[in-house]
Amino acid sequence: MCRSIKTLRPPVLPGEATEDDIRAAALQYVRKVSGFRAPAAHNREVFDRAVEEITAATAHLLDELEVRGAPARRAG
Repeated sequence: MCRSIKTLRPPVLPGEATEDDIRAAALQYVRKVSGFRAPAAHNREVFDRAVEEITAATAHLLDELEVRGAPARRAG
């Protein structure tokens, strides 16, 4: 199973994480936790919903983090 979830905040990631970066990390997380790379048809809805919810939570986390020494983020 994948271990490639990367840190998505500066200064580890140069610049801000994109929506695609955040969704890819959420997908990797759901794959790891569920043990499925791709869910069966009967689990697709719950799998996809988990990815969307984790994507939103991750975006919120990154928006709210205050990293000392990093340039101030612009409010979007």
